[in-house]
Amino acid sequence: MFYQHVVQCLENRGVKIEEIARLVYELQAPYISELEMEECIESVQSVLKKREVQHAIITGISLDQLAEQRLLPEPLQTIMEVDEPLYGVDEILTLSIIHVYGSIGLTSFGYLDKDKQGILRKLNNHDKQIHVFLDDLVAGVAAAASARIAHDYPDVERYFTDRARDQQGSFMN
Repeated sequence: MFYQHVVQCLENRGVKIEEIARLVYELQAPYISELEMEECIESVQSVLKKREVQHAIITGISLDQLAEQRLLPEPLQTIMEVDEPLYGVDEILTLSIIHVYGSIGLTSFGYLDKDKQGILRKLNNHDKQIHVFLDDLVAGVAAAASARIAHDYPDVERYFTDRARDQQGSFMN
């Protein structure tokens, strides 16, 4: 029910699923050679179908929009307008998305939040809209979708097999 609404809210704010999927691809491609964009898009869509993700996105976008309309009480209005670095509530809301697929999403979110690549750079540097919540929520969706994919590729057995073979070879030389 909320899925289409959330997708429309994101698109209205200039965010397409494919742009989030590009972040997912960049996070996972170094570890999964056979990864394709279609799988990243499907993973983003799957994350966006989770009710707690939908609620977080609707809440965050609504707060950003209210701030643009100058409808928030002070001092929250000023905090949102200047994107106060110590505010942190935007990251707290995003944690509800990140942890949907386990703690691996936390490190991916931290990387994306710091690096601000792709759509995140565009959102972070927007001069006409307030994206205090949106940039973190998009990074959270990408981090969760990335973690979802990582869980689908538990290549631990191959890693240990390759490592044991490499070590055995070094012992022989």
